[in-house]
Amino acid sequence: MIKKLLLILVGTVFLFFLFLQLIPYGRNHTNPPVVGQPNWDSPQTRAYFYRACADCHSHETVWPWYSNIAPISWLIQRDVDEGRAAFNISEWGVRRENEGKYAAEQVQKGEMPPLFYLPMHPEAHLSPQEKAEFIQGLVATFGGKIEKENGEEEDED
Repeated sequence: MIKKLLLILVGTVFLFFLFLQLIPYGRNHTNPPVVGQPNWDSPQTRAYFYRACADCHSHETVWPWYSNIAPISWLIQRDVDEGRAAFNISEWGVRRENEGKYAAEQVQKGEMPPLFYLPMHPEAHLSPQEKAEFIQGLVATFGGKIEKENGEEEDED
């Protein structure tokens, strides 16, 4: 009796999982053309950006194999869509509202890259020295504010 119930439960979960694969959202893995690029302050800042940020904040997203499996594909698609909408280097200078001036602040606060991104993308983890260099490079490239160690903000525009 318990084996039969367990088998029905596993079968139901499996069928539900298969049904989820029919929902098309999360499979539009397009990378629109790059129509603009920032004038990076250095090749190193650009390299850090592509290492830690470009998957969600450019049109050069690398779509991993698991981005084709629902419901994970839905979360990834949502993250890329939201990231591109807020800040997209592939539309730099073309799109009017592009939140680059907040990039350094987001990295400094530890909000970017998000913690859930790092386990599957270990290359995005920056050492403290790399993070400090990256923050300075983001400020030099996009402007914005960085917080000093005493908690004051320093405007770098």
